[in-house]
Amino acid sequence: PTVLRLDGLRVVIYPNDHRPAHVHVIGAGGEAVFVLNCPVGPPELRESYGFSRKDVGRIAGELADHLSELCPRWSEIHGDF
Repeated sequence: PTVLRLDGLRVVIYPNDHRPAHVHVIGAGGEAVFVLNCPVGPPELRESYGFSRKDVGRIAGELADHLSELCPRWSEIHGDF
């Protein structure tokens, strides 16, 4: 499910996914996967398709601002980080 929206991008945590805690960021012709490094971060890019480096940096910064929401959501869906 989509757990957050960032400037038209969907931040998704899949229920049947694996550890470590991570999110998929989808939209604007791209997809990226960031490991959250819960509970304190910082989010780390694992892979990206279709996003510029500038976009990836901006997304990582925005994810860092929302770690206090994203890490508990991961735990709700998957348990421990």
